[in-house]
Amino acid sequence: MTNTDWANKDFYRVLGVSKDASAADIKKAYRKLARANHPDSNPGNAAAEERFKAVAEAYDVVGDEEKRKKYDEMRTLFGSGYGPFRPGTGSPEGQPFDLGDIFGGAGGPGGGLGDILGGMFGGGGAGTRRTTRSSASRRGADIETTTTIGFTDAIDGVTVSLRLASEAPCPDCRGTGARPGSMPRVCPECEGVGMRAASVGGAFTLNETCPSCRGRGMIVDDPCPTCNGSGRGLSDRTIQARIPAGVRDGQRIKLRGKGAPGEHGGPAGDLYVVVRVKPHPVFGRSGDNLTITVPVSFDEAALGAEIKVPTLLGVPVTVRIPAGTPSGRTFRVRGRGATRKDGTKGDLLVTVEVQVPAALSDEARAAVQAYREATGGVDLRSGMFAS
Repeated sequence: MTNTDWANKDFYRVLGVSKDASAADIKKAYRKLARANHPDSNPGNAAAEERFKAVAEAYDVVGDEEKRKKYDEMRTLFGSGYGPFRPGTGSPEGQPFDLGDIFGGAGGPGGGLGDILGGMFGGGGAGTRRTTRSSASRRGADIETTTTIGFTDAIDGVTVSLRLASEAPCPDCRGTGARPGSMPRVCPECEGVGMRAASVGGAFTLNETCPSCRGRGMIVDDPCPTCNGSGRGLSDRTIQARIPAGVRDGQRIKLRGKGAPGEHGGPAGDLYVVVRVKPHPVFGRSGDNLTITVPVSFDEAALGAEIKVPTLLGVPVTVRIPAGTPSGRTFRVRGRGATRKDGTKGDLLVTVEVQVPAALSDEARAAVQAYREATGGVDLRSGMFAS
């Protein structure tokens, strides 16, 4: 905001009092307007919220004796000709005149009008506006919930319904915290701003939340029996949430703006969904790859074969087993795994497990005996005893 904008602000008019009004009359006017326009008393009314901000800003200046004196001096200078044009200053007619030049503008010796305004408004007025806004609106709380989905849904992605319970304005008092039919009063310690200045030593001060009203700017004398004066209640709602393809068991997904609603126009919080994935009876997972263990017979492993292997989301694939394949060997089928963030897919890892029959027919037993004799009874463990 420019210096001219500050000079053109009529804080007395905002409060509805004259320039010569006493401090008591100014405080009385402020309390009346703050009570009438406070966001807690006017939920969802943006116009009332803006009026409340303007009233708080005005009282922050003219309600303070030191700030009021400097403000009056500044407006007197502005009204005496120190404006956009002042005849006789050497500025050509129609040439804009910077009020900051009076006090030493940018690079000037006095630090400029901004230094005066900074002392009056705590940083050129920005601090006042931030304080008022923080007491008027609050961000909603973050919510965390858990959902359980099937293994196939985790690979392919799915939309789930989530029933959420979160804080919301109390339906009986509409967020004021006061018993229906009554109204809260302006906090006497912070004058309804919700913040107060705290000294941190020397000339430095910091804004902190008012301990009396806890930042609300209002005091509840007769609390609402439903919410016990908190102004908050519980809200049950159901939302649809998209779980992306490729999600892993235990993964935490953030959904912006799907958390608890904010207060007085503040933004909603975020929703965090922890996903639990049910195990699959056939398939497993290793990162972006799917895993499967398939049984093969002794003759398939010894002589080689082509076997059919199922896939999770498509038709079976054929895997060629070379002759002499040992049990536990893994083969890779590309592009049949889980979906990655970039849309590509991982692989299917097929591990073979050679099966030994539990029982043999007479014919099969004779064939195995013949195989033993043909191999000469080689001792596969002989190398383990070498010293």
